[in-house]
Amino acid sequence: MNKTAYSLPQGVLFDLDGTLVDTAPDLVNALNAVLRLEGRETLTLAQARPAASHGAGALLKLGFGAEMTDEQLRHRTRLFLDHYAANICVDSQLFTGIDLVLERLEALEIPWGVVTNKPSLLTLALLDELRLRDRAYSVVSGDTLAVAKPHPEPLLYAAAQCEVAPEHCIYIGDAERDIEAANRAGMKALIAAYGYIGADDQLDTWGAQGVLQQPVDLMHWLMPHATH
Repeated sequence: MNKTAYSLPQGVLFDLDGTLVDTAPDLVNALNAVLRLEGRETLTLAQARPAASHGAGALLKLGFGAEMTDEQLRHRTRLFLDHYAANICVDSQLFTGIDLVLERLEALEIPWGVVTNKPSLLTLALLDELRLRDRAYSVVSGDTLAVAKPHPEPLLYAAAQCEVAPEHCIYIGDAERDIEAANRAGMKALIAAYGYIGADDQLDTWGAQGVLQQPVDLMHWLMPHATH
């Protein structure tokens, strides 16, 4: 094996929402559907986008306020998930450049996978719609194991499925819990700064080894000194 090959990561794992796929439009549409049912004012994509990485609960609290009873949250979550599941890939699409990144990984025979806190039913449906499920070596959802990010176990499980040692893996995510999970798993952690970053997020405090301003920036980590 030559020196360049040694410098390459042996596996790359992605968060899903806000990192691999721009799912915010469909997530916000689901939120607005629930808001309309109750005669509430809807939110714009720009208003709700930063909460899109944090799941139904965060979006509903943004739309309805934090002062919800447990029963209200359960009811609205059910409505949200029903609408989202029925419209999971209407406006969602790969972030610009992700297709090139995945093609490069596959050309280099570097296995890639997805580790998300999204429920498996929704994760697999979305990946099927985007024709990515069969290309991924590993897909780990929020309910695949008994724990989810920021626990490192989902990342370690994915690395094992890719048959790659954690220290030779890169994990990319757009939330602080992603970077925490990667660091705890002993992986190289990169921030997807093009994802759903909030105005108050301080990326320099997350402990990442690098920041991607756009997906194709990953090319520099795959082949040092390469251009894209």
